[in-house]
Amino acid sequence: MRCDDGRERNDVTTPWTEDLAPPPETLPTLAAVEPAPAYERLVARFARIATVHEAAGMLNWDAATMMPSGGGAARGDQLAVLAGLAHGLLVAPEVAEDLALAEAAGADSDPWQAANLRLMRHAHTRATALPADLVEAQARANSACEKVWREARRTSHFALVAPALTQVLALVREQAAALSGALGLSPYDALMDGFQPGIGAADVAPVFAAYEAFLRDALPRAEALQAARPAPLRLPGPFPAAEQEALCRRLLLRVGLDADHARLDRSTHPFCGGIPTDVRITTRYDEAEVAQAVMGVLHEGGHGLYERGLPAEWARQPVGQAAGMGMHESQSLIMEMQACRSDPFLSWLGTELHASFGGDPEPYRGDNLARLWRRVKRGFIRVDADEMTYPAHVILRFRLEQALVAGDLAVADLPGAWAEGMQALLGITPPDDAQGCLQDIHWYDGAFGYFPSYTLGAMAAAQLMAAARREVAGLDAALGRGDVAPLQGWLRSRVHAMGSRMGFNDLLRHATGKPLDPQDFEAHLTARYLRG
Repeated sequence: MRCDDGRERNDVTTPWTEDLAPPPETLPTLAAVEPAPAYERLVARFARIATVHEAAGMLNWDAATMMPSGGGAARGDQLAVLAGLAHGLLVAPEVAEDLALAEAAGADSDPWQAANLRLMRHAHTRATALPADLVEAQARANSACEKVWREARRTSHFALVAPALTQVLALVREQAAALSGALGLSPYDALMDGFQPGIGAADVAPVFAAYEAFLRDALPRAEALQAARPAPLRLPGPFPAAEQEALCRRLLLRVGLDADHARLDRSTHPFCGGIPTDVRITTRYDEAEVAQAVMGVLHEGGHGLYERGLPAEWARQPVGQAAGMGMHESQSLIMEMQACRSDPFLSWLGTELHASFGGDPEPYRGDNLARLWRRVKRGFIRVDADEMTYPAHVILRFRLEQALVAGDLAVADLPGAWAEGMQALLGITPPDDAQGCLQDIHWYDGAFGYFPSYTLGAMAAAQLMAAARREVAGLDAALGRGDVAPLQGWLRSRVHAMGSRMGFNDLLRHATGKPLDPQDFEAHLTARYLRG
C-alpha cells in the first residue's frame, strides 16, 4: 500500500514513540465456509505474494526516509528482484490449475470467498499477460528514470530526463498492449485498471469535461468573492519543527491512529505506506508555515485510517485490500478537505495551534483559518493547489498521458503541450519545466493511469460526506470538539470494512445510495466558495 504524490528521500527520521515496538500481531486465519482444497492453496499463495509486496513497500519507505543516496542502485536491484518474485508466484502453472478447480468446485457459497476468487482471477489474468522480463525491465527502467528525474527537476532541465522517460514510456506501451489483449480493454483503460478497476477513460472524460465547464464560471466568481472579503491574518510563527511534530503526533492519535500500529517520520514529500498493522506516515516541516505539515498529516492519516479499517479476517487477500486508489483518495480527502477544513473543526484546531505556538490568538480564530487555508488561487503546482483548481491539474495530466500512451504526443513535445494545456485550463503558463511537466514523479516512475484517481477521490469524498451528514446525528458538533470518531465509525462500516468486495461505484452505492455523482462535489464547492 502506498498513497502519495511521490517518493522522496530525507535522511532525518524520528520515531512515533520512544518505546520499543510491540511484537507484530498474528494475522487471523481465513475461515468462513469450508472451502475447496484448490481455493485453500490459492489463499496461501496470495498471502505469500502479498507479503513480498509488503517487503517491497517497506524498502520504498526506507528509500524515502532513511536510505543514503548511495544506496539507490542496489535498492533498484532489490525492488526489481522482488517484483519478479511476486510475478513468478502469480503466474506459476499451478495457479491457473487451482483457479480452474476452485471455480469449477463453486468455492463461492460465501460471498466474500466468491469476491476473493474473482479478484484472484483478475490478478492472474493481468499477471500472465506480462512476461517476467518485461516486469523486471520496467522496475529497473523506472528506478533509473526516477533518479535522473530528481536532478532534472532540481535544474528544471527536461532534456536531461527525456531519454530515460522515452524508455519508460516504451515499456509502458508494451505493458498496456499486453494487458489490453488479456482484459479486453483499450491500452489506456488497461493501465487505469491497475489503479481503479472498473473505471475507464470513457467514464472519466465526460465527468472531467463537465467539471471544466463548471470551473470556467465558478473560478472567477470565487476569486471575486474572496477579493471582496477582508484579507486573512497570517499566523505569526515561527513554528519550530519539534513543536510541529509533537502537534502532528497528537492529531494522528486524535483521529484514531494508535502508536502501536502507526509511526510518523520525515520525508521530502508526505506519503502513507506500510500495511494495515504497520502504517507508515511521513510529512515535512517548514518553520515559517504550519499548514503544510498539519494538513499533510491529516490527509495521510485518512489513508492510514482506511488501511487500519480494512477487514482483518481477509488480510493479505485480494478482497481484503482497499477498493482502488480512487477510493483510497476519497478517504484521505474526506479527512483533510471535508472534515478537517470544515468551519467547526478549524475552530477547534485554532485553539490547539495557539496552545502549541502562542502569540496573538486572533490569527488562530476559526474564521481566519478558513480564509487562510481555504483560499482559491491559480497556481502551477498540483500538490499545492486548492480543492477548486486541483481537478484542472488532474484533467491536464489525464489528457496528456492518454496522448503519450497512444503515441499521439512525443516525449520531446511534452513541455510545450503541458504549457498549452495549463493556459487553456487555468489561464496561466509555467515559467519553467520544474513548475510544469517535471513536478510530479508519476510518469518518471512508470505510473500512467493513476492521475484520474485523485479527482475521482475528491468527488467521492464530497458524496460520502454529504451522506454522513444525513445519517450521523451531531456530526458537525463533534467536529467542533475535534472529534472525528463519529465520522470514522460511519466510514468504517460503510467503506473500510467492505475491503474490495465491491467496485468503486458499487461501494459508493452501498454507502450513499447512488454511484458517483459529481454534483455533490460541485455542491460542496458552491457552498464553501461561492456564497457571500
